[in-house]
Amino acid sequence: MNLARLDLNLLVSLDALLQQRSVTRAAAQMGLSQPALSASLGRLRRHFGDELLTRVGNEYRLTPLALQLRELVRIALSGAERVFDAQPDFDPASSTREFTALVSDYVVVVLGDTLAGLLAEEAPHTRLRLTPHSPAMVERAEQVLLGGDVMMLPHGFVNDLSHRDLYRDEWVCVVSADNPVADEGLTTEHLRTMSWVLTYHGPAASTPAALQMRMLGIEPRAQVVTENFITVPGLVAGSDRIALLQRRLVDLLPLGSGIRALPCPFEVGPLVEAMWWHPALDDDPEHRWFRDVISRAAAQAVGSPHPPA
Repeated sequence: MNLARLDLNLLVSLDALLQQRSVTRAAAQMGLSQPALSASLGRLRRHFGDELLTRVGNEYRLTPLALQLRELVRIALSGAERVFDAQPDFDPASSTREFTALVSDYVVVVLGDTLAGLLAEEAPHTRLRLTPHSPAMVERAEQVLLGGDVMMLPHGFVNDLSHRDLYRDEWVCVVSADNPVADEGLTTEHLRTMSWVLTYHGPAASTPAALQMRMLGIEPRAQVVTENFITVPGLVAGSDRIALLQRRLVDLLPLGSGIRALPCPFEVGPLVEAMWWHPALDDDPEHRWFRDVISRAAAQAVGSPHPPA
């Protein structure tokens, strides 16, 4: 395809239309008249040979192709913005850039406030966007990171991306504080018979600790699946369920959370939290600076590269 023949401004129109699913709202977002954006929609429909937006009753819905394009368009626009915002030198004090980190709620609890504080101090006009990642995003990390700055998650999920280790943690089993197992001691048989609260659980998704457990022939009985670590204590307290959580997160929970942390009754490797980014950004001065801020935030928040006793 010859890009020189395309009006790349149509990308902006397409993004607004796919996000708003309304010509009227998209035109208002872009500061255009409705007829002007309708004309752009007509050009986009002819280019793709697809309606993109179809009316169903009183609303518009995205066609299957439009649903496929929605994330691709965001990635393309983010890449274009990065190209045209590039400067030979980066001055954090005057930058107005928005930095995006794809994170779990666990990372937000451990690092979020410290990272936001460093950015506010050194680059007061920038903005930090903490976006939750999902198993689907992790599976397509290389593509997703074309439209974001970094993804923070432990080793064991992605490969072949640039990365830097941030800190170490350890996995622990958590049960309700009043569960007899808390005093009797946890065994591998308990892991087989108890009901589980699992995180990032799916055909191609699992935490490294849960994967190690399965490799030992222990298949957990999933009763609840959640993609938010911070919700796990509430799903375990007062029940007979069990879950795996990060030690640092457990230590930051308020007193009276109703759970108790127990050592895993199987050999489980350390959790090494890292930040990952697309190799195309290795030498980007803004990105290098942001990576350095994240590393310093991790050092300040955790205080030690080793897991707590």
